[in-house]
Amino acid sequence: MTIRARTLSRPYCIYMNRYRLSLMLLILLSACTDRQAGDGSVLPQDCRLRVGDVVLRCGSGLLSHAVLMAEGSRGVYSHVGIVVDSAGVQMIVHAVPDEPDFEGDIDRVKMEAPEAFFRRTKAQRGAVLRHRDSLVAQRAAIQALKAYQRRVLFDHEYNDADTTRMYCTELIVYAFDRAGAALQGVEHQRLPLPGLDYECVMPSDIFECRDFYLINRF
Repeated sequence: MTIRARTLSRPYCIYMNRYRLSLMLLILLSACTDRQAGDGSVLPQDCRLRVGDVVLRCGSGLLSHAVLMAEGSRGVYSHVGIVVDSAGVQMIVHAVPDEPDFEGDIDRVKMEAPEAFFRRTKAQRGAVLRHRDSLVAQRAAIQALKAYQRRVLFDHEYNDADTTRMYCTELIVYAFDRAGAALQGVEHQRLPLPGLDYECVMPSDIFECRDFYLINRF
């Protein structure tokens, strides 16, 4: 019996390459975070956070490199959260998948200490942004904290119209919108995927928003 090897056509190969790239983009959006070896935190000890500050991080793993590549020269960070006041203690609320606090934990909006958010297993570098109106920032933090308390699930569909589930940047946009101060100049980027067509707010959109100014970069 003779078995003939299948020769792949050039259009088919091009399609598969595009499919692999699109799949990588989908994975990085779902993960929105990375892991690398190391202990401790990249957050400087002298960094003074305020309630309502927006914090960003990026790891050194494959997914972070992929998101930087996807955003081109704009890409610097791959995940974002917001500082809140939890019973007098500063914490960071963020929407993230695949970071369970316990066995059986679901993908959701979670809350953790700043040192944990910037732990070297998750972050290689970070930044802190501050809103120009401190009262707006505080109101946004309250909205984010309420999302955590409602146990809002992570939005794997990246549908901004459905606020019952949220992805990382969607939570930030939502919090300031509910605070009565929609973020200016933050636009969705279209990321075409096979059979899907997502429009997402990326971390660079938050980082470049003119409503914030840079406090610290490390």
